[in-house]
Amino acid sequence: MRRTGIFFHYQDGERLRDFPQALSGILDKNNVFLFDAFYPSKTPSDFELEPVSEEVLSRVHTLQMIRQVKATGAFEGALFSAAGTVAAAARIWRREIDNAFVFTGYGDHHAGKNFWGGGCYFNGAAIAIHELRHTFGVRKAAIIDTDAHHGNGTWQIFENDADVLYVCYCPSSFVESKNKVNVEVPWTTDDDHYLDIVRQSLLPRATAFQPECLFWNWGYDGTQGEYGDLGLTPDCHVRLAQLLRLTADELCSGRLIVVLCGGSRRDLARSLIPKIIGVLCDLQT
Repeated sequence: MRRTGIFFHYQDGERLRDFPQALSGILDKNNVFLFDAFYPSKTPSDFELEPVSEEVLSRVHTLQMIRQVKATGAFEGALFSAAGTVAAAARIWRREIDNAFVFTGYGDHHAGKNFWGGGCYFNGAAIAIHELRHTFGVRKAAIIDTDAHHGNGTWQIFENDADVLYVCYCPSSFVESKNKVNVEVPWTTDDDHYLDIVRQSLLPRATAFQPECLFWNWGYDGTQGEYGDLGLTPDCHVRLAQLLRLTADELCSGRLIVVLCGGSRRDLARSLIPKIIGVLCDLQT
């Protein structure tokens, strides 16, 4: 069975109010490992999630931006959100785990080199890719973005880096360049059409690219009743997880890191996140 790491930090906000309790029945599995962040008000756990250093942040973001984020009330949460993705990548590369799910309180894909927005302060996937290159000599990585909105920060960070394949699915149009691809999806669609779009556009590109690891910026904001409603049902996300797990198995020895991005509804988080993790750790196939 696959060894799955869950990277969690305690945070304010409504959507993750039921976690980690909602993972009962998963956390007791021998192939599942919880790494959580120590905040001063919380008792230390067996596996601690350490924050990333300013030096690591500065490999992606400007020092001026880091100082500006420090001045916000979101700095600690943003730091631990990015730290989870970095730690997941490193532990996968050291073969301690096979794949990972990263809880974030402050998104990812709207954070660029020198700007942030949309609840994203640091770009965890970008920082993790730079750390994989710096520490482990990794060259090629792929980011699949199924949040309902265009990942302008990720696009900017890697726009001149042909060794990162970024495939974003949203109702926007951008010119493909240097393995940066925005696949335009309809504002109103259904599960089968959406999944067909992903299969037809992703699999040939990813197979030709041959990434060494795969990051999935997963947002559930495109679900019916969410703020980015594309017409998708909750089941679509589980089917996406199955598709991307198989893709990672075929192309990069199963190295898949799921990074939680958009979505606001607490009931959808409580229902969907355990199912996505279940796909990762073979409880749900």
